[in-house]
Amino acid sequence: MRKATLERATTETKISVEIDLDGTGRYDVATGVGFFDHMLEQLARHSLIDMVVRAEGDLHIDDHHTVEDTGIALGQALVAALGDKRGIRRYGSCMLPMDDALVRAALDLSARPWLVFNVEFPSAKIGTFDTELVREFFQALSTHGGITLHIDALHGLNSHHITEAAFKAVARSLREAVEPDPRKADAIPSTKGML
Repeated sequence: MRKATLERATTETKISVEIDLDGTGRYDVATGVGFFDHMLEQLARHSLIDMVVRAEGDLHIDDHHTVEDTGIALGQALVAALGDKRGIRRYGSCMLPMDDALVRAALDLSARPWLVFNVEFPSAKIGTFDTELVREFFQALSTHGGITLHIDALHGLNSHHITEAAFKAVARSLREAVEPDPRKADAIPSTKGML
């Protein structure tokens, strides 16, 4: 089916996620954090993964729990939708330019989470959004999605452009990695026989 629905509730957040790996990039996102919504929309659009995301969090404190817990829920939904990963390409990468920013992403749906995040932001905030939360989101997605994920910002003067390029680069990499491999549609992409 390559679809998943997931709900996650804690004392800090209530998150619900629906994804379809074989979608067209449709999205319906509402987390209460405007800039983050914009980034999740980019993630859906450029990965071609349909996403519905709803989040209610303790925004009176800050955006941290909402952003991190959304990453956790999306990672867990990705694992559920992929199942045993039979027939996928497994790897994906993208070098993505956006105006002054150039970001490289590479990932492996390996079930071995690891994040390398070589990204510096010229500013601490994008509007009211803390730029340090970009790493928190990708750490949560990587950990709970079982993704080896490398993100490197090679150039960039504008924090908005750098962040958006990162989300789009990861999205394009995910699109490639989750796609069915027409040459190995019945095989798990590992010599171990499982991922």
